[in-house]
Amino acid sequence: MRTEDLILVSVDDHVVEPPDMFDQHIPRRYRERAPRLVHKNGIDVWTFEGRQVPNIGVNAVAGRPREEYGMEPTAFEQLRPGCYDLKARIDDMNVNGVLGSMCFPSFPSFCGNLFASIDDKELGLAVLQAYNDWHIDEWCGGAPGRFIPLALPPLWDPELMAEEVRRVARKGCHTISFSENPTNLGLPSLQSDHWDPFWSACVDEGAIVAMHFGSGSGMVYPHMQAPIDVVITLMPINIASCAADLIWSPVLRKFPTLKFALSEGGIGWVPYFLERIDYVYEQHRAWTHQDFGDKRPSEVFRESCVLCFITDETGLANRQRLNIDNITWECDYPHSDSTWPQAPDVLMKQMAGIPDDEINRITHENAMRHFSYDPFAYIPREQCTVGALRAQAGDVDLRPKSQGGLKPSEDPNALVTVAQVAQQLASAIND
Repeated sequence: MRTEDLILVSVDDHVVEPPDMFDQHIPRRYRERAPRLVHKNGIDVWTFEGRQVPNIGVNAVAGRPREEYGMEPTAFEQLRPGCYDLKARIDDMNVNGVLGSMCFPSFPSFCGNLFASIDDKELGLAVLQAYNDWHIDEWCGGAPGRFIPLALPPLWDPELMAEEVRRVARKGCHTISFSENPTNLGLPSLQSDHWDPFWSACVDEGAIVAMHFGSGSGMVYPHMQAPIDVVITLMPINIASCAADLIWSPVLRKFPTLKFALSEGGIGWVPYFLERIDYVYEQHRAWTHQDFGDKRPSEVFRESCVLCFITDETGLANRQRLNIDNITWECDYPHSDSTWPQAPDVLMKQMAGIPDDEINRITHENAMRHFSYDPFAYIPREQCTVGALRAQAGDVDLRPKSQGGLKPSEDPNALVTVAQVAQQLASAIND
């Protein structure tokens, strides 16, 4: 396998929603109450039902020098156009050799809990469905074969969630974003049967449930004075908490064909996790009363959970301990962990020594199967490779550009702490 022959499908990227996203999709009676973008004091803020949602970029730093990375940008003028403009995004995907992309939201949060947090649930549903329609019809529909559609659920009502699963399935969307820890959002846990109508609808429609880290847990850190490096380190590993909650819940035994995607969680931690849950089962089941029948917990996890990684030499070296058919790849554009625009080159180094058939499964075939994605129905396969896409990229400007914006500290040599980042975000809200 050569780098230029790879076919890359990223199952975790992000979109920064454009200011006019609701114009064509919100019902007329709610048009004046839809989220609206306001520019003030040098930042762009989404306003919705008396709330201000700043930090529209959520770490969307693609194209910046690394020394300017942070929890920014806070204004569209500080963003690379590929963050929010469809044509520019396709250019940035081409220059990176990436065929397909699944994009999680920015301002509504990863699973749309902004829309669930307002008192007027009819308005919340109207805005949420408008978001889904924009995402499916405009963002994904504007470039057939290049995106995997992802929908947000109305978290406040599992019956409404089931209806929305069925509605978006009719539009060709078979991935639903959900919180990796709903209790942190004031909702019932995965141990509850509260969510059963939602799970059942996902099974019926062949929809996979994507749980992105931070969709319920937020930032994880030991204390406020911890360097922000601690948060960044723990981001992917923290989804192990979700995995443990899920595996010991009744969900996977009650709905054995239901699939979950642990988004942006990496794979290197999983071999030990599987070893540990099997040991816990054998050592403690007599008094904890867990019962997996004729299976071990690790078998259920391998069957039900789809994993993804950006870079993960440890996980790839131990891939035989996993289910290779459930390993996928992600780019994380435009966030600071992304390997854009050298993703194929970085990935190929990590794939050294892996057989071609396994490379194909990890880079695109698994994603196509699990996320109901068929790019070859729109684009000839020979035009989907890294080499072919990069040949279409033309004169995309890849020079790092300084964009300005907020800084967590005036001292360029000081360690950045969690407290400083929190204060930076609070200042953006208050200003």
